[in-house]
Amino acid sequence: MTHPGGTSQVVDQDGDPVALHLVMDNYAAHKHTNVRAWLEENPRFKIHFTPTHASWMNLVEVWFGIVERQTIRRGVFKSVRDLNTKIRAFIDGWNDRSHPFVWTKTAEEILKKANRPTTSNPRH
Repeated sequence: MTHPGGTSQVVDQDGDPVALHLVMDNYAAHKHTNVRAWLEENPRFKIHFTPTHASWMNLVEVWFGIVERQTIRRGVFKSVRDLNTKIRAFIDGWNDRSHPFVWTKTAEEILKKANRPTTSNPRH
């Protein structure tokens, strides 16, 4: 389906636009007035902000890196459907082998780094 802007849009079986959920950190640029205005004009996009200093988001990025290296990089895909099928097969296999990520630092080490003094002092 094409909307007035001329770009294609994924629709469900009833012809309604499919929502696209975006998970973002709390970076100020994501909340800029221009971004907010665009999002209001494009209600298909649902934004979810992570908590400030959300270390779990780093693990999400690690996991997507694993998907990219093990499934997408140097892959040959005949269509978007083929790409989706191969990513889904990877996810299914990952879930069958499911093992948790293991933190390598203690909470104290993480907090010490998070609470350290900044180095943005122009006098240094």
